[in-house]
Amino acid sequence: MKKVFKGFMVAAAVTLSAGVALNAAADTAKLDQLLEQVKKDRISEAKLDSAREKEFLSDRADKQGLLNKAKATFNAEDARGKALTKKYAENEGALASKAAELQTALGTLGEVVGMVRQNAAETIGSISSSVISAQYPGRAELLSKLASAKEVPNIKELEDLWIALQTEMTESAKTAKFETQVVNLDGSTETKQVTRIGTLNLMSDSQYLLYNADTKQVQPLGRDPESYIVDTVVNYAKAAPGELVGIYIDPTAGSLLRLNTQKATLEDKFHQGGPVGYAISILAVIGVLLGLFRMLILAGVSAKINAQMKNLSNPSNNNPLGRVLKVYHDNKDVDVENLELKLDEAILRETPKIEGGVGMIKLFAAVAPLMGLLGTVIGMIGTFQSITLYGSGDPKIMAADISMALVTTAQGLIAALPLLFTHAILAGRVKSILHILDEQSAGIIAEHAEKEKA
Repeated sequence: MKKVFKGFMVAAAVTLSAGVALNAAADTAKLDQLLEQVKKDRISEAKLDSAREKEFLSDRADKQGLLNKAKATFNAEDARGKALTKKYAENEGALASKAAELQTALGTLGEVVGMVRQNAAETIGSISSSVISAQYPGRAELLSKLASAKEVPNIKELEDLWIALQTEMTESAKTAKFETQVVNLDGSTETKQVTRIGTLNLMSDSQYLLYNADTKQVQPLGRDPESYIVDTVVNYAKAAPGELVGIYIDPTAGSLLRLNTQKATLEDKFHQGGPVGYAISILAVIGVLLGLFRMLILAGVSAKINAQMKNLSNPSNNNPLGRVLKVYHDNKDVDVENLELKLDEAILRETPKIEGGVGMIKLFAAVAPLMGLLGTVIGMIGTFQSITLYGSGDPKIMAADISMALVTTAQGLIAALPLLFTHAILAGRVKSILHILDEQSAGIIAEHAEKEKA
């Protein structure tokens, strides 16, 4: 048994040794392959490092070349700058020397040049804004050139300055007509014959014109002034040669006329009254219309009464006197006291019809000033509110409320005047008619009393 076991152990040892030998041979082959791979990679990395080194050396050479070129350029520019600085200093000295020589050569002529520049500069403003430039454009450009020129003006330029000044003086005393382009308010242009009165006014056939110095254009006013001012322009255009015609002139070359066009018209003032002003106007219109209506009615009643007075024996029901007379004819047999009462009753029945509307007109005449006072109080309240919110530094903020206060007062007084006159006329008519009725009634009673005594 022991021999068998020993034989088994020997066989196992032989087998293990053979396996180890085989594994060792396989590992040796792999290590050889790894060694070969490392050698190959080393050769490749050496080649790559060599290529990178060559590239770096090449770039270094290029950068050095660029640096050398930049240094050379800097040195050249630095030398050029120093040369220019030196040249600039030399030129400054030369200019100063030449300027001194010029002043010496000019002598008193320099004062003349200074006077020319000063006069040209002072004249530019007046000539550029003068209405004469509408007829003779381009004069300001010449003066601007002379005022800014550094060189000595020549004879022609001096003569041009003289002519420009002489033209302004000569034309300021003339009235001239010429044709020019007029820019209308809608932007359209048209050629018109324009009348120029010295340096004061520009006019066409029916309106005043302005010369805009900024745009060098002739244009109408934003809004025509009052009709009586515009009428003078029309009358001037229609005047015969040698005929004297009055006309408004503007010494500010249109500024006063432009301000005049900004004045509030009657329509603007009416709207400044606001709701209170509208109510006063409605009240006045209703009162006046009612007064005219009652005047027509009373005129018809008066005509019928006058016709009735010519025929007292035949009373008619179409007028108050006829109805009063009819009461008498129906009660001839009663005594004087009863007849008097019946006639008074008849007159009392006619009185409301005759006096109808008169009291209402009187009420309107009394209420209109009170409404104006109400508008005044409302306007002053608004004024104080504006002062509280915005202060009193800007009068324009308070102008609207103050205008309302004053305009409503004026509207109340204006409305009361025709209403008072209307009431007075109607009251006179009513009193006249009632007087006729009372007079006829008294005559009838007296006549009836005499008949009873007889």
